[in-house]
Formats: sequence, C-alpha cells, structure tokens
Amino acid sequence: MNKQDAERIIKMPLEELLLLANRTRSEEVGREIEICGVVNAKSGKCSEDCKFCAQSGHYSTELNEFSLRSKDDIVSEAIEAKRNGSDRFGIVTSGNRLTRDEIRRIAEAISEIRKRVDIIPCASLGALDADSFAILKEAGLSRYHHNLETSERFYPQIVSTHDYSERVNTIRNAAEAGLEVCSGGIFGLGETWEDRIDMAFLLKAMKVDSVPMNFLVPIKGTPLENAPPISPLEAIRTIALFRLILKGVTIKVVAGRETVLKDFQGMMYSAGANGMMVGGYLTIAGRSPEEDQALIGEIKKLWNEE
Repeated sequence: MNKQDAERIIKMPLEELLLLANRTRSEEVGREIEICGVVNAKSGKCSEDCKFCAQSGHYSTELNEFSLRSKDDIVSEAIEAKRNGSDRFGIVTSGNRLTRDEIRRIAEAISEIRKRVDIIPCASLGALDADSFAILKEAGLSRYHHNLETSERFYPQIVSTHDYSERVNTIRNAAEAGLEVCSGGIFGLGETWEDRIDMAFLLKAMKVDSVPMNFLVPIKGTPLENAPPISPLEAIRTIALFRLILKGVTIKVVAGRETVLKDFQGMMYSAGANGMMVGGYLTIAGRSPEEDQALIGEIKKLWNEE
C-alpha cells in the first residue's frame, strides 16, 4: 500500500472499510486483545510546551504534582493493573528527561515487578540516552513507549521546545537497545488526513511493535482546551486506516475513547483495533475495569463466531 492507496481508503463507504479492516486484523494479528495499564509515576510541570498536555509547565492547569513514586508504590500499581486484567504495565513519568538516579530507581521497580507480578513491564520516560536504555533493559524492561504524536509537518504547530527528530531518534535508540517499541499519537489536534497518513507510514517504516491511538481530551488551561472533538465515525475511520497501513502491529485505542467514541466503542474492534488501556490514564479517568472487561468479553465472543 502507498499513500495514494491510503487516500482512496479513507473515502471508502464505511461498511466496506470496516469489513476490510476487520479482515486484515483477523489475518494479521488474530483474536487476542492486548490490555495494558499505566501508573503516573512522576507528575510535575514539564519544561516542554506540548499544547495538549496537562503536565506542561507553560500552562496553568489543575495538575496534581509529585516527585518520583517509591518502588513499593509502583509495584503495588502493577499488582492492581494485573488484577484489572492487564497484560502489560507502563511506568510513565513527566518531563523530557530523568536523572540517572531516577532511572536506577525505576530499574529497581522493574526488577521487582518481574519477580513478583505476572505482568510485562513497559515504560515511557522521555528522551533517554543509550546508557539509560541499557540499565532498563538489564532490569527487565520489555517495551519502550515514545509517541510521535503527529506528522513531522504538523508537529511544530503542537510543540516548539524540541524537534521532531528527537522523538524519532529516541524511538530508534530504544530499538537499538533491544527493546520493543510502542509509538503512536493523538488525533484531533487540528491535523489533516494527510498528517495521519504520513505518521502511519513513518511508524511502519520504523517497524514499531505497538501503536497507541489517543483522541484529544481538551484540558482546561492548555492552548487546545477549546479544540472541537472529532466525530466518532472519523475516529473509527482513523483506526481502520492505521490497521490497513500497519497490518500486523498491535493497535491500541487509549485516551479519549470514552469521550470521542461514546456508544461506538465496540466499533473500534471492527475497525481493526486489538488492544486497549484499562484502569484510567495519566491525568484523566477512564471507565471502570469491569466495564472494559465486559466489552472485551463481548468482542471475543463475536470474533469466535467469525
């Protein structure tokens, strides 16, 4: 598939698009749904100016700030994520970079999770150097998460305090360290379909393992607080587009699915998704784990009838 094919795909009748995306999901990744949970391990005013982010120090938001949580706290959150049905557990911190001491403390938590919890540890810790990746890999880190957020062309409209190349290089450094890579973006920032297509093809070229798809939840105090939401059907088309371009990668629908998809959440799986996050997000709440598990159960029943 090339970009011209992708441009034609987004104009297909929705019913045809969903049939094609669902068949691709079935053939490429099967019937497993990957579930992940996260812990907000460090929350504070970040030096970066990402226009969508509650944790940016450039904006006045109602943010609960705290320093890096203890190893015991992080492990406890991993236990809770497992109890909620998660297969993977992401340790997430605010800020562009961590100190070496913070990296070592997170590595200790990862090592403890490996010993005590039947869950796969992942992390999203900003732009790290090769030594930091090596420390985390040695501790048992499986996958590193670092979003592209949007296309290279549109990125300067969203962030000005660092270049797109920093994000690309971080993803490459994580892969070179022997880690799986999770990278996706946020939709509804004001980007075009061309921006979405470009990002999907870059993720494909970088051979990422997992793609989280977030939909903007406008945060009061940020420059995008009044951004109009995209429609549920536009979100569904976007998920299908990414499945058809990225084929066999894991596609997770994450933040914003409740507010954007509303009653159409089940359709994200017909559109090709095969993963989700449960138990809430970094700075906003999600649905209850019980509601999400019920949805997953219904989807698996449907898939088993295919």
